[in-house]
Amino acid sequence: MTVTALGLPSIRGAVDQQAGGMPRSGPLVDTFGRVATDLRVSLTDRCNLRCTYCMPAEGLNWLPGDELLTRDELIRLLRLAVTRLGITNVRFTGGEPLLYRDLEAVVAAVAALRPRPEMAMTTNGVGLAKRAQRLADAGLDRVNVSLDSLDAGHFAAITRRDRLSDVLAGLSAAAAAGLGPVKVNAVLNPASGLADAVELLHYCLEYGYQLRIIEQMPLDADHQWRRDAALTADEIFATLAGRFDLTPDTAPRGSAPAQLWRVNGGPATVGIIASVSHAFCSACDRTRLTADGQIRSCLFATEETDLRALLRGGADDAELESTWRAAMWRKAAGHGINDPDFVQPQRPMSAIGG
Repeated sequence: MTVTALGLPSIRGAVDQQAGGMPRSGPLVDTFGRVATDLRVSLTDRCNLRCTYCMPAEGLNWLPGDELLTRDELIRLLRLAVTRLGITNVRFTGGEPLLYRDLEAVVAAVAALRPRPEMAMTTNGVGLAKRAQRLADAGLDRVNVSLDSLDAGHFAAITRRDRLSDVLAGLSAAAAAGLGPVKVNAVLNPASGLADAVELLHYCLEYGYQLRIIEQMPLDADHQWRRDAALTADEIFATLAGRFDLTPDTAPRGSAPAQLWRVNGGPATVGIIASVSHAFCSACDRTRLTADGQIRSCLFATEETDLRALLRGGADDAELESTWRAAMWRKAAGHGINDPDFVQPQRPMSAIGG
């Protein structure tokens, strides 16, 4: 597998940027010159699945309701991000975003902003069949649906729930509602994942979905992730290349996390997101907002910046903007997973957002 080189930024860039000081307006930049235009918004930490690589079978202690952003607080921060910080893409995540009661109202509020950002949602798809058309009508542009296996037994073992039929119905409803391109996100089980990947790609080719396979990352609540137990991008590629004709996609990758391959000559593609084995931190364009109002500069950040306290303390938009800019200005060069002193963040994926 040949991968695009998207490693860590140079330290020289950091020094040059620091000399000029943090910009007070314009793009949302860090000291390495990266520009954050993609906002990941965790709407809730709750989920109706119990995926083995995310949380324990008994679930987690959910955030108390009074610690969560209210709908009005969330919409205010989204407006600020789009109109003052240059955010052009908003992705709603969770936990499971379909468990957020005011989802359609928030989508509609963001759709009314000018300039209007692109809006997507990452969901487990369990409740999508009932909501897909309403979300499209509210202004949602597209969805990514998490689906790790088409085998009912494998699916139940991974998610600890028997909901495969609901997820497949959600995918179909999303396509019918025009929430495309519909993407399927797969995190493969080390034992069955390579066979699952082949079946998933066959399925996505048949139905016109775009498959994205993601390396398992150290974001589980139990902190049991082991590098030697996870499937690598190279292993996944080798398996798929043994069953399909894969050629590199020639379109510029930009800041996209997935390396794309044309399948059987195209136009269909499959993407592999090698977050661990082939880091792409130098091209990262993301900033993150948690359900309880914390800014995270990186999925693996060990520090957060509290906007909720500022909101409830009467801060004006200028103070919120400056605080958000400062949080991103301090963004680290990379996630550090491959460093010997790497420390996994305390929050699991369900509380950070995908």
